[in-house]
Amino acid sequence: MYRPPLRPVASALCLTFALALSGHAQPTCAGISTGVDASLNGFVPFPASSVWNTNIASSAVDPNSANIINTIGTSTTLHPNFGSGEFDGGSIGIPFLVVDNTQPLVSIDYTAYGSQSDPGPMPIPANAPIEGAPDPSGDRHVLVLDKSNCWLYELDASYPQPDGSWQAASGAVWDMEDGEHRPFTWTSADAAGLPVFPGLVRYDEVAAGVIHHALRFTVPTTREAFVFPAEHWASSDQSANAPPMGMRLRLKASFNISGYSQTNQVILTALKNYGMFLADNGSGIYLIGDTDSRWNNSDLHNLTQLIGSDFEVVKMPEIITPTNVPTGPSPEIVSFTSSETSPGVYTLSWSVSNASYLILDPTPGPARGNSLQVSPSASTTYTLNATNEHGRTTAETTITIP
Repeated sequence: MYRPPLRPVASALCLTFALALSGHAQPTCAGISTGVDASLNGFVPFPASSVWNTNIASSAVDPNSANIINTIGTSTTLHPNFGSGEFDGGSIGIPFLVVDNTQPLVSIDYTAYGSQSDPGPMPIPANAPIEGAPDPSGDRHVLVLDKSNCWLYELDASYPQPDGSWQAASGAVWDMEDGEHRPFTWTSADAAGLPVFPGLVRYDEVAAGVIHHALRFTVPTTREAFVFPAEHWASSDQSANAPPMGMRLRLKASFNISGYSQTNQVILTALKNYGMFLADNGSGIYLIGDTDSRWNNSDLHNLTQLIGSDFEVVKMPEIITPTNVPTGPSPEIVSFTSSETSPGVYTLSWSVSNASYLILDPTPGPARGNSLQVSPSASTTYTLNATNEHGRTTAETTITIP
């Protein structure tokens, strides 16, 4: 993915929560299957209140919709950038892997956007699928879901290392129970600063007959701006008619989907009800999905009958540009301590205010609550990373093993 040059900028089990979904309680992380491109069995990342999971079928059209659609191209065709098999030596779409709490955590070495990335460790095996395999190129995304703890780990420009660790240009950790807010102007594993996985067209959902969330897409020209839920721009184009990252397109209600297959009707219905977020620079109206041998590529190709004029821009929230980036206080770490609670077992305790999410480096990684236990085999300095939409604060505590 393209990003502009770097700029300075301001273990518990998965908890059960209810989400009204077609009148039924939302399945939990614990019910997700494991493996490559595994079924989530009805689980939808993030709460019902998340913008990702909000039905926008009746939301207002943005006043500048026509001009933005003209920039994208009224005759630009929708392209399903996912499917079965390979194209030019690489798989089509973005694969993902579901693991549980038996997967060891490994370190991550960032090569480009480390200051805007979430530190490891991450439960990513050495053989995790890479976008574009068996001959990966391009973005080389790696997406791993930890079903036991309900965290999502995403890397970009990913390369496995001989010692089991990973090297990546950037990366982010997402709380699938919460959908935390990352800092404004920070990238993620995606150019828009968005999570990648929640916006994929996945075979398991389409086969089940319904998609309950927004999707993601790319266009060649974007604006030096973003709108929520995006956090980052990847352009120097300041035209008001260029689409900002995070903009949501919706398939017009008047578009007749009755002539399409059941598979494609599920996708098109989602585009009417939830739309798709602009997530990256790329080819025009490329809709991104997962790799799966069960996709029928010939059938998916029928989606190329849709063109830009079949879509409209959902009314956008405040457009953030370099002149009006929101400012505010970073998290405050009031205390971060360690104490031996039994032989060889230590409790890390913290008091933090105004944080969106917490990550402990090294193991155990992301954390909820205000304490957890560790059993280091050697003296270890732990770093607590507290992050919100305005930045990151860190603190350290050392456990000394005699």
